Amino acid sequence: MDTLPVGGFRGRALGRDWLVTRALHAGGASEKLVARSLDGADYVSLNLYRLEAGPRLRPCEMPAAKVMAFLDDLAVTSAPQ
Repeated sequence: MDTLPVGGFRGRALGRDWLVTRALHAGGASEKLVARSLDGADYVSLNLYRLEAGPRLRPCEMPAAKVMAFLDDLAVTSAPQ
């Protein structure tokens, strides 16, 4: 996630084009990523907490495997807006 831009951007993952928003909170101790596929067929949402014990990924009402597959495949196709 650290390589992804903060703000809104377009990306490509899992064979689809996406609108993605990444926001930092609490001075970067937590962040939220929300992505909607442009074809309207899919959605990804997660929170990442950077704790002293290490990072904790918390998907929002979806399997962690789906979120990880999305993040692993996500390529930024346009700069933040």
